[in-house]
Amino acid sequence: MTPKLKAYRAKREFSKTPEPVGGLVAGEGNRFVVHKHHATADHYDLRLQVGDVLKSWAVPRGPSLNPADKRLAVETEDHPLEYIDFEGVIPEGEYGGGPMIVWDTGTWAPMDDVEKSLRTGSFKFRLAGEKLNGGWMLARLKPKPGEDEGKSNWLLFK
Repeated sequence: MTPKLKAYRAKREFSKTPEPVGGLVAGEGNRFVVHKHHATADHYDLRLQVGDVLKSWAVPRGPSLNPADKRLAVETEDHPLEYIDFEGVIPEGEYGGGPMIVWDTGTWAPMDDVEKSLRTGSFKFRLAGEKLNGGWMLARLKPKPGEDEGKSNWLLFK
């Protein structure tokens, strides 16, 4: 079991949710997925394969193709690679309860060193999906006083 999935597993009761437990797939590749998720609030989840996990951000208003639009992207826990194809209904009362579909999928490529970019908060990448293509950037925002530093807020823009 990869320790990177500890937070993911701690939030879920796998006897009640159809979500994958994860950790069964080796981590080579560069796939991405955007899930449309109807939970407490409708939002989109951007997930990029980085090694043996999917780095994940909740994007409340979804990605925009307009470069002038900057969208809030809240960093969430890493998800297992098996989640890339997941569609289904997470039962009400469970973490993230509600229907989820694959809205877009494809491959991605970093424009700089991934680990350094994530650490410094300036992450540039290219997407080659069915709906989303071209250059994108995630820029980490500085936390406001009193904000939970465990959940980083980023801006996503084309």
